[in-house]
Amino acid sequence: MDATTAPHRIPPEMPQYGEANHVFELMQNMLEQLLIHQPKDPIPFMIDHLQRDNDYVPKIVILGPPASGKTTIAMWLGKHLNSNLLSVESLIAQEYSSLAADARRHYQKFQGWILDGIPETREQALLIQTLGVSPRHVIVLSAPDTVLIERNLGKRIDPQTGEIYHTTFDWPPESEIQNRLIVPAGVSEGETARRLLEYHRDIVRILPSYPKILKVIPADQPCVDVFCQALTYVQTMHRSNAPFTPRVLLCGPMGSGKSLQAALLAQKYGLVNVCCGQLLKEAMADKSKYGEMIRPFLEKEMAVPDNIIMKVLRQRLDQQDCIERGWVLHGFPRDRDQARLMDGMGYKPNRVFFLSVPFDSIIERLTLRRTDPVTGERYHLMYKPPPTTEIQARLLQSPKDSEEQIKLRTDLFYRNSAELEEFYGRAITLNGDQDPYTVFEYIESGIINPLPRKVP
Repeated sequence: MDATTAPHRIPPEMPQYGEANHVFELMQNMLEQLLIHQPKDPIPFMIDHLQRDNDYVPKIVILGPPASGKTTIAMWLGKHLNSNLLSVESLIAQEYSSLAADARRHYQKFQGWILDGIPETREQALLIQTLGVSPRHVIVLSAPDTVLIERNLGKRIDPQTGEIYHTTFDWPPESEIQNRLIVPAGVSEGETARRLLEYHRDIVRILPSYPKILKVIPADQPCVDVFCQALTYVQTMHRSNAPFTPRVLLCGPMGSGKSLQAALLAQKYGLVNVCCGQLLKEAMADKSKYGEMIRPFLEKEMAVPDNIIMKVLRQRLDQQDCIERGWVLHGFPRDRDQARLMDGMGYKPNRVFFLSVPFDSIIERLTLRRTDPVTGERYHLMYKPPPTTEIQARLLQSPKDSEEQIKLRTDLFYRNSAELEEFYGRAITLNGDQDPYTVFEYIESGIINPLPRKVP
């Protein structure tokens, strides 16, 4: 068989397993460590690397000018993430290579590391990279020089504990601590200005070493706010280069815009638009064996049993276009039991979005819908009114768009939505009561960006 021309049928379980277990990232990390450490015997090295299971531990660099609060933020992050904190002060007696070597030794540990104020120069940054110390997140604190000089003048230090205080922002309540505080060296206005000049000269040469993992946070705000922004950033995973086949599930009450968002996703990304209700109608129209089973339920406007829906849905999701291009599903599941049934059969979405829309907006969207029985054209009395009074006179409203029917179906959805959201624990809830293209941008961002990973 000619492997270059033969059709390649990829079982759907393969990409799902690879994405669920991050196989691509695992291989990428192992190759990276092999190239950095170049062990004489790669097999034991890779086994040891896998047993450590520390690919996703924090690897953070925090930089900033004097008095920007980088040491405080680094300490708080270290305590919150249970990571090793390395600072210039703790290693000042060693050479630059020893600084990097010390950080490199923490590669063997599970907690990860945080470098406070390291590197200080571009030469040090390059040397650290050469020794295999590669941060995952780099935070740079920024503030006007006048603010930093004023902040530095009020700095005080406890000689017994090493804790840093401030005469204005962080004065200790205990008189015993107040009495033993001293003015640290190098905080005068002239000394601070000199250090700021050195920092500005060096930082512009350091930043190009970390172009894609850098975040600048304003430091002239409350320290707690700076910490919250820093913590959010270091807990964010960077976009992966792994092959990704979107399997998107859109949930929401009727009138929340699921059909429109599915159509936009299918149009832009080539996903297969799978509407459960439309699938059932098509199966009935085809007069297939499933269609004959579905017909009596749809004719009597009764709910189609879950096992029949899953047979029709499975037939569609198993087609090669869904496996290769991915899919966007809406209209199913509607409750946790249906979600469990779908999950048990191997159809696991990797992105789930809940569109939240107030009931008043749903009423406005649906009760004003009308259809022209002559042309089949659909109108909306507020957003897309008919062009002539003649057309308006013959418009009809679907019985499903009555306020009573809408309330019944909306209440049913929200009764089940809490359990459904709990089942899909990593689902993203969006405000669907805004411009549809704004909603699409949020959905698009949620698909492109990686899901949050719990940091150890």
